Amino acid sequence: MMKTVYKIPLLDPQSTEGFKAIQLKGDSPSKWSVNSYVLRGGLQEGVQVVEINNSKLSFAVLPTRGMGIWKGQCGEVKLAWESPVKDPVNPAFINLQDRGGLGWLKGFNEWLVRCGLNSMGAPGMDTVLDYSGNEFEVPLTLHGNIANVPARAVSIEVTDEAITLRGEVDESMMFGPALRLNTEIRTEFASGALRITDTVTNLGNNPQEHQMLYHINYGAPILEKDARLVAPYKQVAPRDPRSVEGIDHFDSYGAPEIGFVEQAYLYQLVGTEDRQETITLLRNAAGDKASLLRFSLEDFPCFTQWKNTAGEADGYVTGLEPATNYPNSRRFEREQGRVISLAGGESRSTQITIEALDSSSAVAAVESEIEALQKTVSGTVHPQPLSHFSGS
Repeated sequence: MMKTVYKIPLLDPQSTEGFKAIQLKGDSPSKWSVNSYVLRGGLQEGVQVVEINNSKLSFAVLPTRGMGIWKGQCGEVKLAWESPVKDPVNPAFINLQDRGGLGWLKGFNEWLVRCGLNSMGAPGMDTVLDYSGNEFEVPLTLHGNIANVPARAVSIEVTDEAITLRGEVDESMMFGPALRLNTEIRTEFASGALRITDTVTNLGNNPQEHQMLYHINYGAPILEKDARLVAPYKQVAPRDPRSVEGIDHFDSYGAPEIGFVEQAYLYQLVGTEDRQETITLLRNAAGDKASLLRFSLEDFPCFTQWKNTAGEADGYVTGLEPATNYPNSRRFEREQGRVISLAGGESRSTQITIEALDSSSAVAAVESEIEALQKTVSGTVHPQPLSHFSGS
């Protein structure tokens, strides 16, 4: 029977204590630890951090930044990337409207960052209703708000099996969207995996649109020349003319290249017949280091591969992006019928598992699993963008 060892509120909206600093440690042989603290100095001033180490996998969660995951480590497998943005940025210093709606990029340096909840994707104009029910045009910014909204409640639970961090983040306004994210990030002792269970609830009475994308980003040592993305697909299409230039090697990566301009590829993945579960794998050239994502296509029917193999100082990175829809403007995605609507009081729960692999045998086993899924369909790689995927 599972036993609770610790259950501690780190941030309680009903308390005046503020964010709680703790240090918890497990005894040998399970040398786990949990540390929470607040960063000081510069743009990171006031950012809350919760570091979790299950004795094999360690990672740092940022409650101040929408419960995103800053970075991780599993043995020699680094789960992070080197962004020009060096520190976690307090949302108080972010103006999402900067540079025509690209201000989100001024805080972009996490391993995992959520995009949503009401909108995500490319910036652009959209039509909403004002407080009198009249339609008017508003500019939506890149990837929405949730990554720059501090959590209002955070707690840690340690049992004899796992460490679980929970948080609650509200994206709400009067006469507008009122959405709440409840997240649970769970990792078992001595495991290379973590599981994220997210529930988004419409707190209001009226229907609200909802979009969600997980921007999961990798640099070296997994990303390198001849690294590969292995994924079972029905269709793959380039996002735009620039991405067309790399379609012949969309699933492989080059070395850092100064002046490289990003490319993106939009996937319709293959899932298992019963539960529509799928898996994607990013592996290094040697095939002895990798990271995988497991999720259901019922939760995340759309998948994007973002390639930015620029010079190292400019952010040598790739993003694996399971999502409710493709990261185009919300207006375009609505026209394609891919934007979810939550009724008043309705909740939607999703789950994704991320795992680091640190041996050739583990990587080969997952590649075989993906190959078996791929054999169930004949995948198509389109040489040009598809109008219903990206409209480019």
